[in-house]
Amino acid sequence: MIPADAVARLRLIRTESIGPVTYRQLLARFGSADAALAALPDLARRGNRQLAIASAAAAEDELATIAALGVTPLFIGTPHYPALVAATEAAPPLLCAHGDIGLLERPALAIVGARNASAAGVQFARQLASELSGDDLVIVSGLARGIDTAAHQGALEGGTIAVVAGGIDVVFPPENAGLMAEIAARGLVIAEQPPGTQPQGWHFPRRNRIIAGLAAGTLVVEGAPKSGSLITARLAADYGREVMAVPGNPLDPRAQGCNLLIREGATLVQGAADVREALSAFGEGPQLGMRFRAADPAPVWDEAPLEADADDRSAIAALLSRTPVAIDELVRQSARPAAVVATVLLDLELAGTLVRHAGGRVAAT
Repeated sequence: MIPADAVARLRLIRTESIGPVTYRQLLARFGSADAALAALPDLARRGNRQLAIASAAAAEDELATIAALGVTPLFIGTPHYPALVAATEAAPPLLCAHGDIGLLERPALAIVGARNASAAGVQFARQLASELSGDDLVIVSGLARGIDTAAHQGALEGGTIAVVAGGIDVVFPPENAGLMAEIAARGLVIAEQPPGTQPQGWHFPRRNRIIAGLAAGTLVVEGAPKSGSLITARLAADYGREVMAVPGNPLDPRAQGCNLLIREGATLVQGAADVREALSAFGEGPQLGMRFRAADPAPVWDEAPLEADADDRSAIAALLSRTPVAIDELVRQSARPAAVVATVLLDLELAGTLVRHAGGRVAAT
């Protein structure tokens, strides 16, 4: 039997216009996925809009497929969902996990880098991952060619997590089919997209936020200034995690991103000792990264919402434009409680008149 709560949660996740932040707000406001689903039609009607709510049958089929693959669904707010990912702003409401979910309880380091990596870069990443995973660090990467592949290979014995851009049952790149199967058997594979989803370009930045979210720190071995590896590093910095980079020859384009990160303040890494020293501020051994699990003041999207009246809605809507603005700024300028602002923004979003941007910012459509 598929749990009714899992079906309701997945229906909410797969409903149009329900993103990660909105999902968490709806659960905070209504207390359960069932109650949120029941409230959606009325919320949408306020904006003369109809939402295509995912059917129970579709949700049951997807959960049955997940179970048939031997995969564990991890819903945010339930046991085993990675706490460090849950602490990020746009944490995925659902992760599919294939393998040893116990690895999610261990401290982790992300190692990422260029797909067209140099032989020296590949060797360095493999050796470093092997040494650090032997120190009880789980190595997280994205199963891409080059540095990612080397990091996974080096950490197979000690523990590695592969975050894939497509569905949990879709191999990309194809030549890593054997490695992906081995990681599923000896480590852990994680996916946000539904089973069967072929990876698209926009999936990779979403994958990168999970890689950065899982780890206490991110190390870039090689990467161009505008590469996905640099995106992962900047996400890690946004999350308050440690950012590290391996320096390289200024004449090698693959080193430019790492050298840029170091110039901007990333920790220069030449070996495993540098990584250990950089991460020492976050704790030792099993305690590494535990500071992110501490009970911090709840962000706006997790506060228990308060009812808002017409004056609240008018005052907050008047502050919005097509230029993204921080939610905290709306709280200050509207002089309303954060929970009231959260309620109004949720109503506007479901009405189709508000869009959310990275960094806790919103704008009118």
